[in-house]
Amino acid sequence: MKNEMDEVLNALKSDLIKFAQELVQIKSFTGNEGDVAKHIRDEMLELGYDNVKIDKLGNVIGIIGNGPTKILFDGHMDTVTVDDADDWTVDPFGGEIIDNKLYGRGSCDMKSAIAAIVYAGFAIKKLGLHEGKTIYISASVMEEDCDGGALLYEYKRDEIKPDYVVICEPSGLKLAVGQRGRTSIKITTEGVSCHGSAPERGVNPVYSMHTIIKRVEELNENFRKDKKPGSVALTKIECQTGSINTVPNKCSIYLDRRLGLGEDNKFIEEEMETLLADTDAKWKVIKFDDKSWTGEDIKLDIFFPAWEISKEHQLTQGAVKALEELNNEAPEIFKWDFSTNGVASMGILKIPTIGFGPGDGALAHSKDENCPVEDIIEACRFYTYLPKCL
Repeated sequence: MKNEMDEVLNALKSDLIKFAQELVQIKSFTGNEGDVAKHIRDEMLELGYDNVKIDKLGNVIGIIGNGPTKILFDGHMDTVTVDDADDWTVDPFGGEIIDNKLYGRGSCDMKSAIAAIVYAGFAIKKLGLHEGKTIYISASVMEEDCDGGALLYEYKRDEIKPDYVVICEPSGLKLAVGQRGRTSIKITTEGVSCHGSAPERGVNPVYSMHTIIKRVEELNENFRKDKKPGSVALTKIECQTGSINTVPNKCSIYLDRRLGLGEDNKFIEEEMETLLADTDAKWKVIKFDDKSWTGEDIKLDIFFPAWEISKEHQLTQGAVKALEELNNEAPEIFKWDFSTNGVASMGILKIPTIGFGPGDGALAHSKDENCPVEDIIEACRFYTYLPKCL
């Protein structure tokens, strides 16, 4: 089977890489994925998928087979913006291949993976590896701002109920068996505004925030000292004021809190009570509330739990077997330190989930973002072969 598969994939190699280049060349910032979604849909139709649709949220879903075992492969279409184009050594949307690496925004995070799963779907069908299975290829929206929201929509609104999920974020071709979660928190202190020439007449909420900021810094130092998986970073500070000559009446800070296993809502509530003790500050988990490129509303709390799948689970073992048979050696197993759409499948809905993808995650969101061409091909081989091992 491996030889037959490699013959099929070798014949597809140039088309696969060309498709990856085309995806990079189409801008698809979060909330504006329409053009790339339509291109992916058209490619799936050209490749002979059994069914292809763009749902109301704007996700592209391609289906192969109709068997009882359901496997979903997911890659998000959206990318972060490019605010530093002058610092790049290549066109961020050129899709150039230099030294056998595909360059451009989204090449690593994660259009190379989308190209790989789209072509894996075709290869799975051609090789008959979909017998007894239903294969979903999901190109999802808005992951950069709303981890897992698009997949929750697919599972609940589109009634897709996979038995197994593969999140195809960059993993350097290593097998991911978990990830940290994250939440976004807003803390606010209130004061009394007055003219800046007589600050004693008011109460400056920025000064009140000083104690809290110090505690945030100490909390993160304790995470590092105790070698705990969580972390916290102050990412934004703002105040509400009438002018630069006016003492503000409100100050807010925003925290990016990365979560370890077991750090649930109750855990964070208790942590915030300690952090804000003896202050009048208030806090809340930030809500994501936006519209997709189709105009559909998506709303949820930005609280995405950490998850981990057992190395003994059937899905993990199937992935290990596939990689051992493909590469004649056991794969390296690790956990992502960033958040992915896996928060929906495994973190919230407890659907068995693993991760595997082309490229180095450290290059995501960076200037001169790139992905080795060989990684794209190898990822496609794994996605094609995995159904045989489940």
